[in-house]
Amino acid sequence: MNLDNVIATRSNKTIYRDGDRCIKMFNKGYSKADVLNEALNLARVEEIGINVPRVLEVTMRDDCWMIVYDYIEGKTLSELIEENPDDKEKYIDRMVDIQLEILSKRCPLLTNHRDKMFRKISLSDFDPMTKYELQTHLNGMPRHNKVCHGDFRPSNVIITPDDRHFIIDWSHVTKGNASADVARTYLIYLLTDRKSEGEYYLKSFCKKADTPRSYVERWMRIVAASQSLKGNKDEYEFLSQIVNVVQF
Repeated sequence: MNLDNVIATRSNKTIYRDGDRCIKMFNKGYSKADVLNEALNLARVEEIGINVPRVLEVTMRDDCWMIVYDYIEGKTLSELIEENPDDKEKYIDRMVDIQLEILSKRCPLLTNHRDKMFRKISLSDFDPMTKYELQTHLNGMPRHNKVCHGDFRPSNVIITPDDRHFIIDWSHVTKGNASADVARTYLIYLLTDRKSEGEYYLKSFCKKADTPRSYVERWMRIVAASQSLKGNKDEYEFLSQIVNVVQF
């Protein structure tokens, strides 16, 4: 296994390419349960027909857990947008189509999105009254069982040279309400200072899915509270403003 070719780095992992394989190596001390769960999630969504890199093995080296999967040749939608800014809306529309394809799937064994959000709100730093209000709001939302990627963004969609698409980074996947997943993607746009792109994305999704924007916005306080656990102090003030709005 060759670990000379680094293709991406994150705060707690490094991703390498070794020929036609991709190796995600987690830092020492990273939760074994989380690594195994990520690999299991990837295998589950592969089995229901979503285009994802195949898991080949889960192993260890130098006390670090690794997931080995297919390397997908191509460019991310982020790269394509950067290279072709005049086609930005076309690529965002395609991203929406791919997200709708994912949301059309069902995978009963995935973690329930509502349960995950309830736990995250409980662990947040907001005051008890705010937590109670958020959890009450969450419990009142419609209960669905659609596959929700959980971190759907242009950099997690690869377009191959023959124009196929593959979706990567499934560590946050759950089953739940589609609009919650859309609210999460919209929040990512806001947090990365790409509001104009986010507005076009949300408009495109609501039109294609025939979903009122207000329905997606009802999830914003919940996903913002969840995001606050990331520990990013620069983001916390902005997220708190969303959480503390009675109706986003």
